[in-house]
Amino acid sequence: MRKRVLSGILASEETYLSHLEALLLPMKPLKAAATTSQPVLTVQQIETIFFKVPELYEIHKEFYDSLLPRVQQWSHHQCVGDLFQKQVSKSLLYKPVDRVTRSTLVLHDLLKHTPSSHPDYPLLQDALRISQNFLSSINEESTPRRQSMTVKKGENRQLLKDGFMVELVEGARKLRHVFLFTDLLLCAKLKKQIGGKSQQYDSKWYIPLSDLTFQTAEESEPLPIPQAPDEELDAIKIKISSLRSEIQRERRANKGSKVMERLKKKLSEQELLLLLNSPNMPLRVHNRSGKSYIFLISSDYERAEWKEVIREQQKKCFKTFSLTSMELQMLTNSCLKLQTVHQLPLTVNKEEDESTGLYGFLNVIVHSASGLKQSLNLYCTLEVDSFGIFVNKAKTRVYRYTTEPKWNEEFEIELEGSQTLRLLCYEKSYNKAKMNKEDGESTDRIMGKGQIALDPPMLQGKDWQRTVIPMNGIEVKISMKFTSREFSLKRMSSRKPMGVFGVNISSVTKRERSKVPYIVRQCLEEIERRGMEEVGIYRVSGVATDIQALKTAFDTNNKDVSVMMSEMDVNAIAGTLKLYFRELPEPLFTDELYPNFAGGIALSDSVAKESCMLNLLLSLPEPNLVTFLFLLDHLKRVAEKESVNKMSLHNLATVFGPTLLRPAEKDSKIPTNPTQPITMGDSWSLEVMSQVHI
Repeated sequence: MRKRVLSGILASEETYLSHLEALLLPMKPLKAAATTSQPVLTVQQIETIFFKVPELYEIHKEFYDSLLPRVQQWSHHQCVGDLFQKQVSKSLLYKPVDRVTRSTLVLHDLLKHTPSSHPDYPLLQDALRISQNFLSSINEESTPRRQSMTVKKGENRQLLKDGFMVELVEGARKLRHVFLFTDLLLCAKLKKQIGGKSQQYDSKWYIPLSDLTFQTAEESEPLPIPQAPDEELDAIKIKISSLRSEIQRERRANKGSKVMERLKKKLSEQELLLLLNSPNMPLRVHNRSGKSYIFLISSDYERAEWKEVIREQQKKCFKTFSLTSMELQMLTNSCLKLQTVHQLPLTVNKEEDESTGLYGFLNVIVHSASGLKQSLNLYCTLEVDSFGIFVNKAKTRVYRYTTEPKWNEEFEIELEGSQTLRLLCYEKSYNKAKMNKEDGESTDRIMGKGQIALDPPMLQGKDWQRTVIPMNGIEVKISMKFTSREFSLKRMSSRKPMGVFGVNISSVTKRERSKVPYIVRQCLEEIERRGMEEVGIYRVSGVATDIQALKTAFDTNNKDVSVMMSEMDVNAIAGTLKLYFRELPEPLFTDELYPNFAGGIALSDSVAKESCMLNLLLSLPEPNLVTFLFLLDHLKRVAEKESVNKMSLHNLATVFGPTLLRPAEKDSKIPTNPTQPITMGDSWSLEVMSQVHI
């Protein structure tokens, strides 16, 4: 078989002849060849191969005729693997580049039919490793090929998945690169490069897959997770936005590379800090020997992804084993060549022309799901990324006991530089006795997950874009429509002066003879009645159709509005309240005072800042001031339940800052030096964060 494989290479297309010439040059006659009794390929064997396929002989007759004398004189002592290794090290196997796939397949076949004791075996292995690394580097946009290294007894250890994760070590967060092989999970740390040395990994620990379990909450102590204050994370985001703006200005001004390099280094440091401190969702892995390890992940999607791949691999039979220090060192050294994720997901690593994401609002309708084998209670959640971290933004209602749920629910999701929409499908668990409370998190089981890139060209049109997201045999139909920031943030007066949405707050309170608009009082009362412990209240999007129905009811003074509210999901009521403030023709904090608020929050002296903000607050018109204090009193009570609803005062400020402060469109631009413009995305990020701080 080895001879046939090699002969197959020699009988390739004419476009490859120059390549083969380079391969055959080292095989020129040796003086000792005359005494060799066992040439690698005999004339008869080559004739047999060529004449079995007449077309092959016709195409390659000239090449075949010139090849015979060389084959007759090949030396028995000449290793084929040695020749391949030389060619691969000189990149001759990649010229032309479109031959690389064939060369890799040939090496695979040669290895398959070469005994491990043969001197060719290690040489061919090395050539294959180099060839595979080259192949993955030119195919970075496609799914990376599995990469492998050979362990004793000739078995292959393949890399299934790798990525950067945060490990919790003695209460401290540590950045790790985790490698999942076919037989073990390896946790490594990338060493710092010193003095121009190439990158290296340090092994921290490994677990054979046969010994790995996912520890359940019942088996472990409650897990204290050190969390950076939200204000700290927000300050990091402000620095990131500022640095991105500076880099854009430098790029346009074509200034020295030293300035750019310094800015990029600072940006990288801040983005790493954010990646290190943001994830709070635990993934526990347990070694049967008794040791547990904890990773922190930002999204249920990634956690499910790692668990799925590990569990699938564990279905195959494996025996437990241990690595010697030498084997562990060799494995760790191989990680640098086998890794498929080469860089952290930082904007500093992106090319200049790459998209920085979408800013605005994404309307998503979750229509239905198909492909289920049994009737289940199902719901979906939607996640989008912001600053590289995924956040849960919406949740459908539970559709009970069906194989074909039809939600047909629309959500409006705010995008802050988002590039990906993720959808997870869960089975709702109602039986407390059977709850499998893994990692102390949701007891509901993930039935499927999928994601779709938010492609600006695709979403630019005003029409809805319908698509199907496949996930583990289930298909979920959705529709999407994007509204960019310029259009979504307009404050416009209502054409219905007797309504409440889009009508000046003083007009509404005067008409109602109240100090606080009826809509605000009704919404807050309902949320206090049954939404105070709702996880993500005000952050999670409500169903858009329910919000529109409530909007219509309030605008038409519908007497049954309180009955409608009692039957609706509490997130829809929270969404209605936010929409009311967002659609005011003038923000609650007024256009006139907005520049003063922005200036006051920038003061460095804390006493002066507090005094300034309080004076500005008391300068608001009475309906605005009383309504804000009424809302603030409610938000304080929401924050008191933070341990349950996960909404701190800072999280609530993040939701309400832009809603209450964003000026009318004509005043919403940050004054910038026209000779040094900053990008729309970063301009908006800085403005939004200023509103949050106010």
